[in-house]
Order: sequence, then C-alpha cells, then structure tokens
Amino acid sequence: MDRSAGRHRPLLCFTALMGVLALVSAVGLVVDDRILVGARIWHKPLKFALSFGLYGGTLAWLHSLLTRGRRTSWWAGTVIAAAGAVELAVIVGQVLRGKRSHFNNETPLDSALFSLMGTTVVVLWLAALVVAVLLFRQPMADPATSWAVRLGSLISLAGLALGFLMTAPTAAQRAGRDPLSTGAHAVGVPEDGPHLPVTGWAATGGDLRIGHFVGMHALQVLPLLALALLHGAHRLPRLAPAAVRLRLVVLSAAGYAALVALVTWQALRGQALTEPDGTTLAAAGVLAALWAVGALAAVTRTGRPPRRAAGAGSAAGPPR
Repeated sequence: MDRSAGRHRPLLCFTALMGVLALVSAVGLVVDDRILVGARIWHKPLKFALSFGLYGGTLAWLHSLLTRGRRTSWWAGTVIAAAGAVELAVIVGQVLRGKRSHFNNETPLDSALFSLMGTTVVVLWLAALVVAVLLFRQPMADPATSWAVRLGSLISLAGLALGFLMTAPTAAQRAGRDPLSTGAHAVGVPEDGPHLPVTGWAATGGDLRIGHFVGMHALQVLPLLALALLHGAHRLPRLAPAAVRLRLVVLSAAGYAALVALVTWQALRGQALTEPDGTTLAAAGVLAALWAVGALAAVTRTGRPPRRAAGAGSAAGPPR
C-alpha cells in the first residue's frame, strides 16, 4: 500500500466507526434508563462518538490536501485513529460495566483504565501536533483557506490541551473528602448536579468541557468559514479580493481563540455558561465589538493606489 497517496483509510474507517457508535448510543439512550453521574449512561458515548467522528473526518480531508509529508501525515493520522478508538473502547466498556470512565479511582481496574485514557490523549495530541506542523508547511491556492486550516489546527491543539485542566484534583479531593475520584469536569458544583440539555454541561456552576469542546472544533469552524467566504465571493464583490477574505479569516481566528479563553475563564470562576456575571458579559461585549469593528475595517479597507512617477503626467500630455 502506498501510504503517501490516496485517501486516509484508517481515519475514514475510524469516522465510520464513530457513526455506528453514535447510532448504537442513541438507541442506548432509548432502551437503557440507567443514570450515571446525573446523566443517562449512554449520553457520554454519544457525545464522544459525534465529536470524534467530526474530528476524524476533518483530519482525513486535511490529509487529502497535503502534497508534502503525506507519509508522515498518514502515520500521524493512523495514530490519532488508534488512540481515539482505544479511548472510546474504554468509555463503552465502562458503560457496559455501569462505571465511570473519567476520574474513577474506585478500583485498581478503574484507575488503570483512566490512566490508559490519559495516555491515549497525550499520544493523540502529539500526533495532532505533527499534522499541524505539516499543514503550516503546505501551500494552498487560496490564502484564506490556507490560514483557516493552519490557525484552526493551532486552536484545536489548544482546545485539546485544555482537557488536562480537568485532571487536577478538586479542593474536596485534596482534602481527602472524595478519595475515589481524581479530577472533575465541573467547577464549584458536584459532578452529578443539574446539567444543561443536550450538552450535559453543568447548569449551576463552571464546566471545563466547554472550552475544551469549543477549542477542539476550531478545526471545523474556521475552514468552513473560509469556504463560505470563498463561495460568497461569487455573489458579493467586496469578498472577491483574496486579501479581504484572508483578513476576515485571521480576525475570526483571533476572535475564536478569545472566545475559547473567555468560556474557559468563565468556567474556572465557577460560572455556568448560561449564567454569566457582569464581568463576563462585559468581556464578551468588548470582544464582539472589537470583532465587528475589525470585520468592517477588513471589508472596507482598500489598497493604496500606485504612486505615479514624478513628471509622468506632464511628459505624456493630456489624454486624447
């Protein structure tokens, strides 16, 4: 098999597997009424399957864009697919056992499985870093799309890294009041407290999964923005110049990174996403205003006209 050309079959197979797992998990939500940590037990596999499916499919597409380092990209993508498959296998296995997959120290087996998941995340992150480096080396025809892919990969790496914040022991765990757990999603509230619908994020306190999720999926959001701008350029003359689309992509990447930082800061302060305080709202307002002003400037800015040589007009005489 020529691993330097063609589609990335391991990532495509991984994406298809996540689609099947999402369907199985959706059925599980209907037929299995068990509750674990305040949520339906198949809710976590469903969320992970959907998220990893998007991630794997996007990486397979990015691999197809590469003309340099395709063999390295193939191996990095294969490592990501394998690491993701191991993590989902642990999550589903723990669901079948009726046990928590994350932060669980109840038994030596539970602790070992959580440690294995932590190892797979580190391996996955390192492989994603390799892909990001290759994307930065890859020239593309459209500068806006090129930078959307590059900056999206960087923000996605940051989002993945934010997951390590969840592994830090909470105050209760450090005090020995919760010896069966290490780390938590929620900040300032119990893990099994009220949750937001669909996402399952904490409804009354901070939740570190928000920044992790938003950051990770910059890899889809920014390239989709670039493609939308490219499509819109055929209908909106102001988007036709490549420099305009590039400025909008870079500005949006900066705004997206600021959004990831904002929701993470909000979570660390123990605030639910739906209950921001005045400081959080003010910060969000400032970021939105800066982005709007920047977008207006990006669209309306025009290049400087070429400078005419001294005396050119008098030498040429009036136009006829």
